[in-house]
Amino acid sequence: MPTFAERFLVAPGKKLRLADIDPRRTPGFDGDKDAGKARTAARNARLEELQELLYANGTRRLLVVLQAMDAGGKDGTIRSVFDGVNPQGVKVACFKKPTDKELAHDFLWRCHPHAPAAGEIAIWNRSHYEDVLVSRVHDLVDETCWRKRYEHIVAFESMLADEGTTVRKFFLHISKDEQRERLQARIDDPKKRWKWSSRDLDERRRWDDYQAAYEEALAATSTAKAPWYVVPADRNWFRDLVVSEILVETLEALDLRLPPEDPDVAGLRVT
Repeated sequence: MPTFAERFLVAPGKKLRLADIDPRRTPGFDGDKDAGKARTAARNARLEELQELLYANGTRRLLVVLQAMDAGGKDGTIRSVFDGVNPQGVKVACFKKPTDKELAHDFLWRCHPHAPAAGEIAIWNRSHYEDVLVSRVHDLVDETCWRKRYEHIVAFESMLADEGTTVRKFFLHISKDEQRERLQARIDDPKKRWKWSSRDLDERRRWDDYQAAYEEALAATSTAKAPWYVVPADRNWFRDLVVSEILVETLEALDLRLPPEDPDVAGLRVT
């Protein structure tokens, strides 16, 4: 039976068709919502242990990239999956519209400073992929430019991996109907209204263009060193379960060990 990582992996070198992936299905899990939440809680507890071990070991790094359509659940995933980890060893970077200073540099310049240091987990809410998604859909650069960026992204992520960073990338895949409901909730619920932007409607009108951009970008940049996973995300509880399972599987595979003990500590008494 395939693991979660194997089940949702974007196979390197193969075309991807998002329409073939049902965002409401829960493949690999036969339980209901309550069972899914319970399993996620157990996996998150294990993730906390592994994050502590990663931090103590201090030799490896983990980069988690989250991409999605608007209202796709990136913030919710971060809250639900990383709720109990030690904030000292985890940092989150959110990549919004580039500043003038960022635009004056190459497109990867603003991302690299947010890569994880030894022992850290870095979570990117949006990422360098905006420059082959938004830039493509809105014609901010010509096709020759954004197509060339696939190669630059693969090379950048390969370099991170070679230097000790494990890279895992998640596309949180929601349906257009689910997005409509979530955007409407932002309008109807005063507590969520701060999330609302009229720009969301303009982006929604470009749904098909974004789906095509995602399909090509994910297929072109999913590699053995930095794989993509397409996570069915209409059901928040299943989205959280998939991400948590894959991260636990990833960290366990690193076979991390605590650093050597101080040989003089044995028998020591604190007075």
